[in-house]
Amino acid sequence: MPASLAPGERLRAYASWCDAVEGNTTFYATPARSTVESWARQTGPGFRFVVKLPKTITHERRLTGADEELRSFLEVIEPLGPRAHALWVQLPGSFGPNDLGALAAFLRRLPPSHRYAVEVRHRAFFEDGRAERLLERVLADAGAEWVPFDTTAFFQSPPTSDAERDAWAKKPRVPRRSAALTDRPIVRYLGRDDTERTVEGWRHWVGTVAEWLREGRSPTVFVHTPDNADAPMLARRFHDEVRARVPEVEPLPEPVPVEPLTLF
Repeated sequence: MPASLAPGERLRAYASWCDAVEGNTTFYATPARSTVESWARQTGPGFRFVVKLPKTITHERRLTGADEELRSFLEVIEPLGPRAHALWVQLPGSFGPNDLGALAAFLRRLPPSHRYAVEVRHRAFFEDGRAERLLERVLADAGAEWVPFDTTAFFQSPPTSDAERDAWAKKPRVPRRSAALTDRPIVRYLGRDDTERTVEGWRHWVGTVAEWLREGRSPTVFVHTPDNADAPMLARRFHDEVRARVPEVEPLPEPVPVEPLTLF
């Protein structure tokens, strides 16, 4: 959101545009409880946070021997209450099929008071049918969702901007996956800095999300571009396209008119 807004107001303004946010900052460090209390004050009870577990748990400890860090994290995010839509376990690209025992043990230790969603980046889970089935079984046993990060549209042609070149070097290249395991699927989609190319690339997801809604699921979709400058407006456009197919979907709130608009 605009830098002119006080930090304690940026999320409130964002929440007038979209009804969900990725909690990426928690990956780098567990926030102060007062910070999380501020997030709760700025959003209504129906707002969705998909909060990423700290990298000390997922990348450094690789899900083992991190009970104290996990306990501290869960205590800190408690003020979100029902806004904590899912806790997001993003795993490094080196976390492969041989590590599934660690994931299964970790998920079994998690409290049932939260929902969980796992993002994997090892290509074997997308290209090896046996590895895919084993991961699905681990997730199903824990009632956890598999979060796809769809970068296929982004990697269709070479980058054309500094932001795209940076993303080109950092974002995972894995096949698209669009099967939901639970009633609350979560999708992360990366388009391009060109709006029309971003819109063209999400056509698959408009149809998939509409079908999920007809099945009674409650999906959450996050739209990204390399510079993220227009991400909230693009998210609203995606929502409108889905509503055109499933009219009973509730509209998003009327946004507070603040320019320029970027993700906080």
